[in-house]
Amino acid sequence: MTLPDFNFETFRKDWDLVCVLGPTASGKTRLAVSLARELSSAMGTGEGCEIISADSRQVYRGMDIGTGKDLADYGDIPYHLIDIAESGEQYNVFRFKEDFQAAFQSIVSRGNFPILCGGTGLYINSIARDYDFRSSRPLSEDRGSAPSGLRIYFIGTSVSREVRNARIDARLDARLQEGMVEEIKGLLDSGVPAERLISYGLEYKFVTLYLLGELGYEEMRLRLSTAIHQFAKRQMTWFRGMERSGVLIHWVEV
Repeated sequence: MTLPDFNFETFRKDWDLVCVLGPTASGKTRLAVSLARELSSAMGTGEGCEIISADSRQVYRGMDIGTGKDLADYGDIPYHLIDIAESGEQYNVFRFKEDFQAAFQSIVSRGNFPILCGGTGLYINSIARDYDFRSSRPLSEDRGSAPSGLRIYFIGTSVSREVRNARIDARLDARLQEGMVEEIKGLLDSGVPAERLISYGLEYKFVTLYLLGELGYEEMRLRLSTAIHQFAKRQMTWFRGMERSGVLIHWVEV
């Protein structure tokens, strides 16, 4: 794992926030946790780093395996914006921005430093570009909004397409073995509507269709794998668009 090349001793003077972004299965969480530990060791006694998640589906309670929360990876590093909404709710970028601001202020009020980590480009851009939600324009047309004022150091986790796709497939098989189908069946049995789970996309869409009898198991697995590959490609397209709009992303290999 390659950590970014900046001065750990002076980072708090230079930056208000570090953002670790990247496509799915690129090692974002592991890098963010390693970075949090490195930065914490450079800080004073009693101070440290806390991670704010920028994942549009990890906000939901009970959606653990399918969203890849992997909470054990955080160890002793505090995290925020995970498990803050009920499964079946509609969480959106407006709520994320409000929750981010609350988490950010809470972290800095304790003398700690925040690290934003995730792959939901719209959520990340809402912080980087400080979207004005009173505007009548679609968010997709609002990338030219005034910067948020936060000094953000962006780190991107980079892997080749071949490695990324291999990781996606291996992780998908592991999650199926860990009980992802059973997790989603439990959500259906608890009363979460099938159409809501389908709207969450990817794992929740295709496994729900399998449980409804609309897909066979092997077709579900194949179509889901392909959909995740395509999703990762769209994520990279989004991040490249951020770069074209003026955001400097420091790409590192994980």
